[in-house]
Amino acid sequence: MNKVNLSEIRDILLSCEKPSRYTGGEYGLPAAKEGEINFCMCFPDLYEVGMSNLGIKIVAKSFTQRGYCADFCFAPAKDFGKKIKERGFPLYSLSLKAPLKEFDIVGFSLQYELCYTNVLYMLDLAGIPLRREDRKGKGYPLIIAGGPCAANPEPLADFIDVFFIGDGETCDADAAEIYKKLGDTEEFYREISKIDGVYCPCLTDVIYGEDGKIKSFEGIKKVKRALIDDLDGAIFPEQIAVPNCESVHDRAVIEVMRGCYRGCRFCQAGFIYRPVRKRSVQTLTRQASALIKNTGYDEVSLNSLSTGDYGKLKELLFSLKKELPPEVTLALPSLRVDSFEGEFAQEARRISLTFAPEAGTQRLRDVINKDITEEEILHAAESAFNAGYSAVKLYFMLGLPTETDEDLKGIADLCVKIRKLYGKQKRAKQLRISISVATFIPKPFTPFQWEKQATEEEVEQKQQFLRSVLPNGVKFSWNSYYPSLLEAAFARGDRPLGKVLEAAYKNGCVFDGWDSELDGEKWKDAFNSCGISPCEYSRGRDEDEILPWDFIDMYIEKKLLL
Repeated sequence: MNKVNLSEIRDILLSCEKPSRYTGGEYGLPAAKEGEINFCMCFPDLYEVGMSNLGIKIVAKSFTQRGYCADFCFAPAKDFGKKIKERGFPLYSLSLKAPLKEFDIVGFSLQYELCYTNVLYMLDLAGIPLRREDRKGKGYPLIIAGGPCAANPEPLADFIDVFFIGDGETCDADAAEIYKKLGDTEEFYREISKIDGVYCPCLTDVIYGEDGKIKSFEGIKKVKRALIDDLDGAIFPEQIAVPNCESVHDRAVIEVMRGCYRGCRFCQAGFIYRPVRKRSVQTLTRQASALIKNTGYDEVSLNSLSTGDYGKLKELLFSLKKELPPEVTLALPSLRVDSFEGEFAQEARRISLTFAPEAGTQRLRDVINKDITEEEILHAAESAFNAGYSAVKLYFMLGLPTETDEDLKGIADLCVKIRKLYGKQKRAKQLRISISVATFIPKPFTPFQWEKQATEEEVEQKQQFLRSVLPNGVKFSWNSYYPSLLEAAFARGDRPLGKVLEAAYKNGCVFDGWDSELDGEKWKDAFNSCGISPCEYSRGRDEDEILPWDFIDMYIEKKLLL
């Protein structure tokens, strides 16, 4: 592979924000060497977001442990992207400084639907044709993608050659092994389609009826999700790069377990990561110790969908406290309300936590299967206060199925009870309560996948009502509606949305996941130019309707979801 010379763009680097995003040379970055297969792991968001992601490091490790080359690339900020495009300088990888179009395989991690335009942005900056049909047989890299959004790959089906659905620790490198032998041939696609978790859009056609709804799938009709049984023996990178600039999560991360016992009906992750699989205390302690030694971080994050459900959490905290240097602190970012205990704060020395009741009344929490009670919420708040906390942040959703004004008023009532609880004892600091609400988004492979999303007018009415009943002094924040509508459209969308995505990108839409960057008018123009309405995707679905993701076997029966 050819290497780019950064001295040619020295002036661009010196004039852009955070040039350290693009120079490489990170402490601990494994030296990439060309191999039989050269793979670039791309994250379609800024460097400081992508460098915090554990999943891309696991995928890269799956390649390097087989002797292949694995490098990284992140979406450049608009200032840098614009200038290198004007100069005709290609998007390049972090370590090798090689143009993306010279790699054998380029992979994208799909963590969030509103990053889809960034996939096109990175391909464009790399000089790689956006559509797979335009790349066919022309010597371009194989473009692959995985991550939670691959649960419904269809909106990106026109742009991606191969999707990996489920646990990607091995199936992506397995496919690379076959690619090494067969190259970009029809035989290659048919061969890798035999691997669990592999979906090749070129082998599946979607047939539509006169009503515009899906009639059937032709070709390969069923794709089984990849599943790792033994998380203890699964691939984990104990040597990682420390970012050149502060990242979103500037700490070491270990994955305590995968999956969740709870089954909240709105939560896609709780269903697509089933069953629950755990790492042992010994494995987690070893991994945390290695990461701290290899990076110099002073904090370890214990990640999972619900870390409080890890049966040996106290034992793990004790083990980490014993083995890690005394200055290292622990973070439990996914601790549930009903699993919080004040003693965790003492064991871990410092814990960052958030409470997410999701709904204001027990009736609505029962509807969404959020199995916590008001008593447990108040007990958790009291435990936090006793541990020294003087601020509470609560997350809720608006527009949940069957929601009423009474449910919204329940949020305000809960704030009053928490404030009263705090005032039972004399405390030095003033209590701060923050309420954050997000619009409910129906997602594939959840019991609510058939539900409609609330309209903009309905959501605004709910926000106004909640604002009117919240006690004085409670900080209230909410998200704007249009990003939620876009997320719902691309979460439950089909192949025709690819036209909208490409039109939006050509209109200048990138970094749509950032509130400051999303341009709703450009998106509306893209939908209108394609003759498609986003409301077609936010509508309710009939129970017997064929859904765009129905050809994927997530090991979840529709009967169970219904």
